[in-house]
Amino acid sequence: MQIKFLSSWTMRLVAINFIVFLVASLISFFYPQIISLLALQPSKFISMPWTIITSMFMHGGSFHIIANMFSLLFLGGFLERIIGKKRFIRIFLISGLAGSLLYILNFYLTGNGDVAAVGASGAIFGLGGMLAVITPKMPVYIMFIPIAMPMWVGVTLSLTLLWFLSIAAGLPIGNLAHLGGLIAGLGYAVYLRTKYKRRFDMISHYFS
Repeated sequence: MQIKFLSSWTMRLVAINFIVFLVASLISFFYPQIISLLALQPSKFISMPWTIITSMFMHGGSFHIIANMFSLLFLGGFLERIIGKKRFIRIFLISGLAGSLLYILNFYLTGNGDVAAVGASGAIFGLGGMLAVITPKMPVYIMFIPIAMPMWVGVTLSLTLLWFLSIAAGLPIGNLAHLGGLIAGLGYAVYLRTKYKRRFDMISHYFS
């Protein structure tokens, strides 16, 4: 019997992320090295290739996972209904991988940024990138700004604010992973709007 609560990929992903977070947190009390075995560190990627996947379902603390899962529920729940389950899980994984690959590539090209990274943010920015193309004028609220703004502005502003925060406060935020995921989402959305122009024009108009 299918559990209705987990009938969507959005809810399944939220559940998986929370389960992985809780299990990893419990194991870390007895085996602290578990985090380094699952997080993505560019210099260790060749010897630990599985981390490009496991890092997408790891989080660095309660605030990190709550913020990401709230964003996933909001963006993912809406996008999944528009593009369908198969396309949704496909772009979630592709965006997460694209973000991680850009993060790794930056290290090998510049020698900088060899910091262990965790989180679903790259994949979530991919979802945001898709909605910025499919429903660019749909009003949204972001972070702690109590002003509605078009989806494309909200996604752009979120990326910009996180980038500024990482520089100003010296926080270890994976900006390149966010950017890589965003680019993947934008690209896939442009492809869909080109292939199914009439359908996605109607969706864009309806939510404007």
